Amino acid sequence: MSLTASLDASSVTAEPGAQTDLPLQILNSGSTVEEYRFEVVGACAAWSTVEPRTLSLYPGASGTVVLRLTPPRDSSVPAGETPFGIRVVPTSELSETVVPEGRVTVAPFTEVTSELVPRSSNGARRGSHQLAVDNRGNAPATVRLSGRTGTERARVDFATAELRIPPGHADFAKLRVRPAKRLWRGTPVTHTFQVFAAPVAAEGGQEPYAPGVSEPAVLEPVVLDGSYEQQAILPGWLPRALILAAVVAIALVGLWYALLRPAVKSAAREAITPEAVASAAEKTASPSSGTADGGATAGTGGGNAGATAGAEGGANSGAGQNGTGSGASSGSGTGAGSAQGAGAPTSARVEVRDAVGGGSASGSAYRVPAGSTFELTDIVVQNPQGDAGTLVVSSQNDPVLRLALENFRDSDYHFVTPILVPAGGEITMTVDCRQVGRPVQAPRPSRCAESLFLGGTLRSNSE
Repeated sequence: MSLTASLDASSVTAEPGAQTDLPLQILNSGSTVEEYRFEVVGACAAWSTVEPRTLSLYPGASGTVVLRLTPPRDSSVPAGETPFGIRVVPTSELSETVVPEGRVTVAPFTEVTSELVPRSSNGARRGSHQLAVDNRGNAPATVRLSGRTGTERARVDFATAELRIPPGHADFAKLRVRPAKRLWRGTPVTHTFQVFAAPVAAEGGQEPYAPGVSEPAVLEPVVLDGSYEQQAILPGWLPRALILAAVVAIALVGLWYALLRPAVKSAAREAITPEAVASAAEKTASPSSGTADGGATAGTGGGNAGATAGAEGGANSGAGQNGTGSGASSGSGTGAGSAQGAGAPTSARVEVRDAVGGGSASGSAYRVPAGSTFELTDIVVQNPQGDAGTLVVSSQNDPVLRLALENFRDSDYHFVTPILVPAGGEITMTVDCRQVGRPVQAPRPSRCAESLFLGGTLRSNSE
């Protein structure tokens, strides 16, 4: 081989942002003049050059070129050792290319920037901020966080006291400014404070360790100023709002006593007319009219005959002079005390469930027994789930009530004139579900569920 190339040192340390030179010796041991080209290979090729780029040597002559290393001072080139090579290429004999190799150690450096977001905060109980720390060095950075206020009326608390940030990355630390005392009312108070982001020197770098200690030295901290405005817990408009509310309440009370209450009393007096009094008297007297005309009772005996007028409409027995006798009395009335009797109070209940899209569902609440008539006077329907759809109450297949489920939860109906259901008749409820409701704080049911309760009087047809 007619080419010899060697580095003056197999390893070198390069400072970021500075220039480091490493000589390379070239010897032409051939018999002809040769020109050599130089190429840097490896990760450092982007920030390395060889000066001069070409070199011509006579046979037996030697020369020197310089490998110039200039790593940038940013996070793009990490700290640490990196291998490299310099390819020496003879122009006429490419096959005799040689590549001397070496190692370059990029020294670490520490550089951090910080920002307080937001600079100012306000609140009644605390102020919330974030400290953004950006590591612009080429090695992981440890940043110690602290803060202080201008007075003893507030304190600064960090969620974490230390951040470990990779090179080229940013991290955030939450901090809160808490006042020492609460401000119930009055003018807001401003608390100023400072936060410190102190980076620790990168190990093995140009920043030395502190003498006599094993921990790395803490570098000059980044200092940021901020402020927190402590506001009153009770807002300033609250007293005015309370006074205004009291004035409105007094005005409404005065309006009631001055205008509305006399108008209500006047309307009540005007409603009491002689016709209304007479109508109320007739309604009060009508229930007892059925017993006023009880019936006549006639009695015959073996001696003297006696006649007894019965006001109760029943059967009585009478005793005559010089003998005994028996008699029967009968009567009819339309009042509550009529001879026909009051009948038997009867009630029934049914629950119907229906699914959405499956057509309507029906249920029978009550069937009138043979020889009787049912007087329906009360109906109560319930929709506890808040379902949507239609509900129909029928008697003898004739609708009595037709309701929309979404219009009620519980509803009751009472009839002054009873609805008569003959013997064998049936009272049913039909539900057509369109949407299943959802009870409060409970899982949604799978079907609609409605209930019907009815009441009335069951009378015998023989009465």
